Amino acid sequence: MKLVIVIVRNIDSGDVTLALNKKGFYVTKLASTGGFLREGNTTLMIGTEEDKVEEVIQTVKQECGPRKQIISNPVGTADYMAMNVVVNVGGATIFVMDIDRFEKI
Repeated sequence: MKLVIVIVRNIDSGDVTLALNKKGFYVTKLASTGGFLREGNTTLMIGTEEDKVEEVIQTVKQECGPRKQIISNPVGTADYMAMNVVVNVGGATIFVMDIDRFEKI
């Protein structure tokens, strides 16, 4: 048995959870914070058999792969205009851990 811990941006969490549920995976969702843009994150915990771990990871990749986003970066005083900056967003941080025992009550 494996525990897959997936950390995604809040904006991606609904799509990832829905896709995993459609494939029969149960997901526990926890609110978390952090990251480059200090946006909210969601931590998803998925308990699964070892042979299903790659399916979980591929599903996460499909739903929240890295992409570019333009953000406004205000700088300086009124003499300077705000600049748009392209940053990489999305993606996920994934941990896979061995589980000695799992019970669903």
